Amino acid sequence: MKIAILKERRPDEPRVAATPDTVKKFRALGIEVAVETGAGEGAALSDQAFAEQGAVIAPDAAAAAAGADLVLKVRQPLVEELEALPQGVLLACIMDPHRSGDELASLARHGVTGFALDFMPRISRAQSMDVLSSQANLAGYKAVIDAAAAYGRAFPMMMTPAGRINPAQVLVMGAGVAGLQAIATAKRLGAVVHATDVRPAAKEQVLSLGGKFLAVEDEEFREAETAGGYAKEMSAEYQKKQAALLAEAITKMDVVITTALIPGRPAPLLVSEPMLRSMKAGSVIVDLAVENGGNVALSRPGEVVEIGGVNIIGYRNVPGRLAADASMLYANNLFNFVSLLFNKETKTLEIDWEDEIVKGTLVTRDGAVVHAALTSTGKGE
Repeated sequence: MKIAILKERRPDEPRVAATPDTVKKFRALGIEVAVETGAGEGAALSDQAFAEQGAVIAPDAAAAAAGADLVLKVRQPLVEELEALPQGVLLACIMDPHRSGDELASLARHGVTGFALDFMPRISRAQSMDVLSSQANLAGYKAVIDAAAAYGRAFPMMMTPAGRINPAQVLVMGAGVAGLQAIATAKRLGAVVHATDVRPAAKEQVLSLGGKFLAVEDEEFREAETAGGYAKEMSAEYQKKQAALLAEAITKMDVVITTALIPGRPAPLLVSEPMLRSMKAGSVIVDLAVENGGNVALSRPGEVVEIGGVNIIGYRNVPGRLAADASMLYANNLFNFVSLLFNKETKTLEIDWEDEIVKGTLVTRDGAVVHAALTSTGKGE
């Protein structure tokens, strides 16, 4: 069996789908690994480091993928990359299937059996393969670091002979994986942290990290979580009540970090323009949902925007800003996923197409888009 690790070609993607450590693990299973030259450069991983663990360094994507049974990437291949992939090859990567449209359809037409790792089921058996969680954890941390760098004051309270510095007031909006890490990081830096989320289970988690919980806790709030643990889209009436609560709170905040995403839907608007303009000059907002439509009015993907003295940070691919660690975690997720598909005795792929994880992540097969969440809407066809 052969695995190909290809270089990412999207301009904002420095991560890589393998590390020398995962190459070593694949080789220990008897799997041949080909790595396209330069694939790890963005994550400070040299060709030599991969070669030392048994990888074959290929001069280009076509050479790496030639004869491969499985291709591993971070992001879905661009349409022009498909020529390098063998017909019928298996592909595992992050695909953002709800928004990939033509790229997903092209993947199907090329005969690729595609697994979207961002569709990983939220079940205990799949935790070690959950790429969204591993990457969101780093995004939450980095959002606080970016905010602290842009904020023109200190985060912790400091008592000095020259006077007292008051602690920063931080509001984290959305207490999923990214939000909880943001809360923990801001607390470690000495800020007073407030947090809000529409899921009832989030309240206990926020309090356990030392945060103060803000939410309209009515009947709709108590039922606002899917069986898979994701947030439901709230009614217009609830959103209005919650917005009023937050509109008052946000005027007192120095830093706001927004993390709210709804699978398959645009990110909800959490910070309106009037709320934004009510904040103190020198405040900072980090919009982690900016690439999915944004939680913050006037945020722009890939830019830092200043509105009325408030800096709105909208960096793309925040996990990629910690490329070495993000690649390490992602590569481990991939290794665990591939292990599910691999028979160690026969040293071949042996896929149980009825396995919950396989069914949950499989998006293209036999020339068609096959995932129920996509075919029901006609996406990718």
